[in-house]
Amino acid sequence: MPALRDIAKAAFCIAPGRLGSPTLGPGTDPRTRTDLLPGLTSLQIDGIAPPPEVPLGRGDDPAAIAEALAATDASFSIIYENFPLELPGDNTASNLTIIDETIQGPDSNDLHIRVIRPSDTTGPLPGVLYIHGGGMVILATRNPVHDIWCEDLAHAGAVAIQVDFRNGPFPMGLNDCAAVIRWVHANRNRLGLASLILQGESGGGNLAIASALKAKREGWADAIDGVYASVPYISGAYDWPEEQMLAELPSLVENNGYLLDTAAMTILMAGYDPIGEHAKDPLAWPYAASVGDLRGLPPHVIAINELDPLRDEGVAFARRLVEAGVKTTNHIKLGIIHGAELLFRQAIPEVREFAVADIMRFAKSVAV
Repeated sequence: MPALRDIAKAAFCIAPGRLGSPTLGPGTDPRTRTDLLPGLTSLQIDGIAPPPEVPLGRGDDPAAIAEALAATDASFSIIYENFPLELPGDNTASNLTIIDETIQGPDSNDLHIRVIRPSDTTGPLPGVLYIHGGGMVILATRNPVHDIWCEDLAHAGAVAIQVDFRNGPFPMGLNDCAAVIRWVHANRNRLGLASLILQGESGGGNLAIASALKAKREGWADAIDGVYASVPYISGAYDWPEEQMLAELPSLVENNGYLLDTAAMTILMAGYDPIGEHAKDPLAWPYAASVGDLRGLPPHVIAINELDPLRDEGVAFARRLVEAGVKTTNHIKLGIIHGAELLFRQAIPEVREFAVADIMRFAKSVAV
């Protein structure tokens, strides 16, 4: 009979996720939190997400890319409209003051801004400007997932601000976000803000980081007090050869198909950077930022999830921020998939509460 030490050593050497067993999905991966499993199963996302029937990427037919993006947007929009988000004793929309503003965008477009503030408070509060995910090319600003997330932030004591940026090719959405950030900064006193942080998940994390880089480059960095990027989608590495992924960002293989599929993300990438001309531009893909690009940025939090294909690009980016001397904290939440703290409010409420509380902690810590 083998010694316990040998058994433990053998178990430890088994590679995680699909690196060790290509058939694993989030519903069968032993690392997945058991309380998340029913939610994954009920939404039929406990298996490996199938790759697109027709693989598409940068340089492919724009009409085919647009059709694929529309289908992806429709599919995810249905999921977002029907996520089970309710909790006992909910009062998500009560005791809140909601103001809708419209400003002119960079292309004479209308930009709608939703400002949510707790009704029973006075004086300046931490400001959290929320930028939603969707690879910068899909999903709407207003849906139950995004709305309740911002309402939870407001109930926690923030002035939560939703940005209705345009989905589409770079730099359209980034320029919209920049215009809103500058407007909010100019109206801090009227809005009652003690600080202003940018917070976004996935593609929203990309736009939050890229906005800070843009602000530094253009000389208006004082508008942003901090960046809180959750599960950021920043590498543009989703069409790399597998060997390159394994060498640099192995979670793209380890967790591929856990809600997100690299081939599907390649289509999103083609919608944002159609021919790859911005592949090395940090404003499009912040993972490309050098230490020099990052030096002088405001404080950052990089929040990462263990079972996310994007995990390792967040880890690598956090290390580079530290190397650049940026005040940086980061953490990895074990046993959950991409965006689970945003999506699974009902299944894992304590993870949701931690995420909201940590954003509030950060927003208060950078108050001027």
